[in-house]
Amino acid sequence: MRMIMAAACAWMLILTAFSYPALAAGPLLLEGDFTQGGLVTGRAPGARKVLVDGRSIRIGPGGVFVFGFGRDFGPRSEVVVEYGDGSRKRRIVNVQKRRYKTQRIDGLEPAKVTPPKKVYERIRAENARIAAVRALDTPEALFLSGWQWPVKGPISGVFGSQRILNGKPKRPHYGLDIAAPAGSPVVAPADGIVRLAEKDLYYTGGTVMLDHGFGITSVYSHMQTVTVQVGQRLRRGEQLGTVGATGRVTGPHLDWRVNWFGERLDPAFLIGLKTQ
Repeated sequence: MRMIMAAACAWMLILTAFSYPALAAGPLLLEGDFTQGGLVTGRAPGARKVLVDGRSIRIGPGGVFVFGFGRDFGPRSEVVVEYGDGSRKRRIVNVQKRRYKTQRIDGLEPAKVTPPKKVYERIRAENARIAAVRALDTPEALFLSGWQWPVKGPISGVFGSQRILNGKPKRPHYGLDIAAPAGSPVVAPADGIVRLAEKDLYYTGGTVMLDHGFGITSVYSHMQTVTVQVGQRLRRGEQLGTVGATGRVTGPHLDWRVNWFGERLDPAFLIGLKTQ
């Protein structure tokens, strides 16, 4: 009896192999902004593995994947796709170099520019929490909902600009500053999951971080109120807080930032805005 059952199982495995062949290799399609700060969405139906510059990244239904280029990325990137049928495709992407502006901001609270030693531990702990969110690789392609403005208003600061604060050179600005009256609603620009919701971080004040899946996260800073909780799911256009002037600021505005893991991306590209 055991021999009969074993033989039957063997035949089932053979039949399964013939009934469900490996998916044929589909075309490798890449679309997005092939420049520093840009986000690229790829599709490779039938792919079993995608490598971007040697890093294996997540693949979703239909072979969708995503990756991005940081502020100083370049000059090129390599995408390799391995398919279920054993074939392989390779694409070299040229990444356009950008020229960044210099922005001088005066009138900031001195302790927010050069923090006293007593707050170093607090800043390190807050930065560690932010970094932990940016390391997430959630297997939901929520970013495919598309993007919209989180709030409307004049642009007061652009991605990549070299910041000089109270006369002191500091790190570049990695977000898009949108000026708006305090209390203006801030909405999720794409579907996402709330991963951080704090009313008073040292530098960024009222802060929310959303997880859009596949390593894409976004942050909303300096808010007057935070109206969401960690773990809450938001659809594009749903409110997450209001514009404020908390943290290191000179007036009410929203600082909107987007990352693909550790790569800093320009939010302006996501809404079709050309700032430089």
